[in-house]
Amino acid sequence: MRWRYILYVVGILSLFFGLTMIVPLVWGLYYRDQSVVPLLISMAITIVSGLALVLFFRDSEAESISQREGMAIVTVGWTAIGFFGALPFYFGIEHCAFVDAFFESVSGVTTTGSSILTNIEAVSKGILFWRSFIQWLGGMGIIVLSIAILPFLGVGGMQLYKAEVPSPIPDKLAPRIRETAMLLWKVYFLFTLVQVILLMLGGMDLYDALCHAFTTMPTGGFSTRNASVAHFNSIYFDGVIIIFMILAGINFSLHYQMLRGKPLAFWKDAECRFFLGAVLVLTLIVSLNIHKSVYDSLGDAFRYGFFQVASIITTTGYVTADYGKWPAMSQLILFLCMFLGASAGSTGGGMKCLRIMLCFKYSYKELFSMIHPRAVSHVKISGVAVPQDVIRSVLGFLALYTGLFAICSVILAGLGVDFITAVSAVAATIGNIGPGLGMVGPTDNFAQIPILGKWLLIWCMLLGRLEIYTVIILLVPEFWRK
Repeated sequence: MRWRYILYVVGILSLFFGLTMIVPLVWGLYYRDQSVVPLLISMAITIVSGLALVLFFRDSEAESISQREGMAIVTVGWTAIGFFGALPFYFGIEHCAFVDAFFESVSGVTTTGSSILTNIEAVSKGILFWRSFIQWLGGMGIIVLSIAILPFLGVGGMQLYKAEVPSPIPDKLAPRIRETAMLLWKVYFLFTLVQVILLMLGGMDLYDALCHAFTTMPTGGFSTRNASVAHFNSIYFDGVIIIFMILAGINFSLHYQMLRGKPLAFWKDAECRFFLGAVLVLTLIVSLNIHKSVYDSLGDAFRYGFFQVASIITTTGYVTADYGKWPAMSQLILFLCMFLGASAGSTGGGMKCLRIMLCFKYSYKELFSMIHPRAVSHVKISGVAVPQDVIRSVLGFLALYTGLFAICSVILAGLGVDFITAVSAVAATIGNIGPGLGMVGPTDNFAQIPILGKWLLIWCMLLGRLEIYTVIILLVPEFWRK
């Protein structure tokens, strides 16, 4: 492990991250609010720290990055970004403890959307913009963006891409990894721009349109309002955000194919069909369940049911209704959606539909083998046989995911948190959802969680965003041996 080289790359990432603080600073200057000085201080600390790492370790060998080094760079880099991202909250929000600032920052860059802010609308515009902007950067991945830049600095990218891209099988859209990263970001930027325009056509001002587009496409869910999207009480806004949440929950390589004139790519992809089918079926079930019991109108039941299913299954976490007061069946479906998650290769979190599909198909294959022990069968996705090493990796991931969920839930409950809150808080953070149930429900926040519980949930957010393996492997003794 070349730690000098790892810290050199982390320094580059930190330096770039510090420069991005110029964007919220512009909004702070425009509104002439109290965010200007905190942002300037935070920017100075971040840039100086990044520059110090780059200058101190600049003589490190720029050889190809090993898989272990790629994982270390991503984990250390994401933690460093979470730390520096916390500075504007720490300096810019009155009486904000550093653990709360760090929680809010990690929740942002991991696109989780869980918050400790009790009065969002009281926070200055510049800080709130930073809160949304870091979700947008974290959605497609600051590291994936950097892959397009790092080759000019002599830093390789494939190992970073494998460690960062949220997919069991990373899709290379172009022969060069830098070109792939650029294509992903172009699609991401285009969709964000279209959503901003549509929100403004509905009457939303530029500031709110940018903030909500910046937190929809990364499936983050941070809003500028205490009541989230419910504040606007607009069917039009609900519809626009639903569309873009679902688009963000689909593999971005399919969007690229669509933009190249292949709209049937969505239908041909088995995971996309599974994801869209799950959204449709679960929406119908929830809508029928809350009809009459919560909403007298079937139209209202469908409107709010559709929004919340789309929001939770894509791991965005926006809220238009207090689903904590819905029937138990609907709450349980939404809770299970936290584990299902969006498509692989999307900005969504959770286990991912592709892994769930592979698990189901593998289970069926085992049942089939018990009936026909001599038959030769394969697990296939879209007609293509899935390699055994991929299946083994997926099963290991699912085992780790459920095991870590159980362990963290027990620990959180041991800190004095009630059962419903403990299990939903861990599910919401490790799945990068945002709101949960109980004390962390759609109308509440994570401010009441004990300090040790907040540190635990910060770790859960990093676990979920970096796909478990990238973080947990650092705890394996063999990882550190030559």
